[in-house]
Amino acid sequence: MNKILVYLVILLVPVTIFSQRQMEYLNRGIVAMPDGKGHAFVSWRMLATDADNVAFNLYRSVNNGKAVKVNAKPITAVTSWLDEKADSTQTYTYQVAAIVNGKETKDARSYTLKAAAPAYISIPLKTPAGYAPNDASVGDLDGDGTYEIILHQAGKGKDNSQNGITDPPIFQAYTLEGKLLWEINLGRNIREGAHYTQFMVYDLDGDGRAEIAMKTADGTVDGQGKVIGDSTKHYVNNNGRILEGPEYLTIFDGRTGAALYTTDYVPLRGRIDGWGGTGGNGHNDSYGNRVDRFLACVAYLDGVHPSLVMCRGYYGRSVLAAWDWKDNKLTQRWVFDTEKGYPDFAGQGNHNLTVTDVDGDGKDEIIYGQMTVDDDGKGMYTTGIGHADALHVSDLDPERPGKEVFSTQERFGDAGANFRDAKTGEVIWKKASVAAGEDGEGPGRACALDIDPRYKGYECWVAGAGIKGLFDCKGNKIAEKTPPCNMGIYWDGDVLSEILNATQIGKWDYTNSTLTSLLDARVYNCQHNNGTKSNPCLSADMLGDWREEVIYRTSDNQELRIFSTTIPTTYKFYTLMQDPQYRLSIVWQNVAYNQPPHPGFYMGEGMPLPPHPSISIIEPRKNDNAKNK
Repeated sequence: MNKILVYLVILLVPVTIFSQRQMEYLNRGIVAMPDGKGHAFVSWRMLATDADNVAFNLYRSVNNGKAVKVNAKPITAVTSWLDEKADSTQTYTYQVAAIVNGKETKDARSYTLKAAAPAYISIPLKTPAGYAPNDASVGDLDGDGTYEIILHQAGKGKDNSQNGITDPPIFQAYTLEGKLLWEINLGRNIREGAHYTQFMVYDLDGDGRAEIAMKTADGTVDGQGKVIGDSTKHYVNNNGRILEGPEYLTIFDGRTGAALYTTDYVPLRGRIDGWGGTGGNGHNDSYGNRVDRFLACVAYLDGVHPSLVMCRGYYGRSVLAAWDWKDNKLTQRWVFDTEKGYPDFAGQGNHNLTVTDVDGDGKDEIIYGQMTVDDDGKGMYTTGIGHADALHVSDLDPERPGKEVFSTQERFGDAGANFRDAKTGEVIWKKASVAAGEDGEGPGRACALDIDPRYKGYECWVAGAGIKGLFDCKGNKIAEKTPPCNMGIYWDGDVLSEILNATQIGKWDYTNSTLTSLLDARVYNCQHNNGTKSNPCLSADMLGDWREEVIYRTSDNQELRIFSTTIPTTYKFYTLMQDPQYRLSIVWQNVAYNQPPHPGFYMGEGMPLPPHPSISIIEPRKNDNAKNK
């Protein structure tokens, strides 16, 4: 009888079972870098589908000789190896093998560290005259488990607030060996600037290969030289604005750059003066500033398959249009429009956005600044705080359930820095702006990173508006000095975040409130992008163990340089690229005001092992077919 009662109770207890998200196949991503002391630091991926106790063997060949195992016993504690027997005058090839149930499986990818190799991976470019490498993204374009780089080559550009004719945006795809795969020219009817073109790189249909999605126009030329629309059309007015003519959304083949499908962009521009409102300074315009503010992301709206979300507007009217790419066709899933029953949601968007599951149903929500849109395209909540420039979302306070959001407030007000519950929108704490900036605004930037192990959770800080100092995740000031405020990166061996600002990676000395430099890429003739935004081309866990890489352009714009850490660690985590929130953060990192990626779990001092995500891996390409495993 008791057994029957227990069984009935178990049946009555609600149990949440999520379907598995389709995610890309990744190989071990092995990489080897000179450590600056004549040796080689080798690291590789642990996958989210591995058991926590997975072990590895590492093989090394010298000058194309026979491969020899370098470890005396299986490597179990980490996914890296400091090869102290390596000699910088020799060429070494490394290959890793996973050991599962006593059986060894070598990874298909190896890595060759050439003699006298520099402290970075060099990607030679074919930069068009007058252009410079700008934002980048990564995706597996051919389904082999290795990322390729998709690069925005930017010519003369303009901010939306500025008149003037620009150069057409150009996009190129490169292998990690520097082979140019294709080039797409968006044409004269797409304006160059940070707010105009947001490029999404992701496997949208589960075929094992990434597609590229962008807003296009008449005269766009795809990677095979084919023109989209009418190449004779010229919609640029005397002020350099493009305020008429058709607007398109195009899906491109990641392998070839060929346009696969083009449809009308949603929403179209409509009234030029129909996009102002309470956000920002509360003004409006009819010259083409607010109407041409675009954001974009990829989200798993059904919990299994990725959807493309293209957006327009955030100072007032804000529209998000969700699309599904399947069987070589775009199908609209839903459209969220603040003019359609959501007036309180207008003016709440940021220059950035993020995607995560905030309510625990296995499906993604879109955090659009101070408002959140649910997976079904309905408004979830709005705080009413208004437009801002920075956005950080993760389990910022591990002592609270769920995730939190840290942001700013552009208008001068009582929420210059604000911290809220990601699910409900409840503002947990806020700090008022004290001193207005040149334009009478609040803070222009914010950061949320765990940089001080003495306080549980992420530390929070902003730049500007007289809000000085460093705050813990409860809102208590813990330091008078404010760290540099831009991006974060996992670089050294502990689980605290480092600070990434312009071309420098620094470690916060929490005792003395100073920054200790770990890398200055200017030493290697590198530059950051986007003026005062000071961001790299990309920061992401694209190679090696769970630490992140950073990509910069060289000063002559003819090369990308990828930097990967050579600092040993005692931690063993699966690659961040298989954490669903983090992976989608890399997709949107190029959007408008670049923000750093965050995992969907607490990563910092005192953290438990990251939870394994519920994902299904798309098998590598075989005879041009991909299957779910």
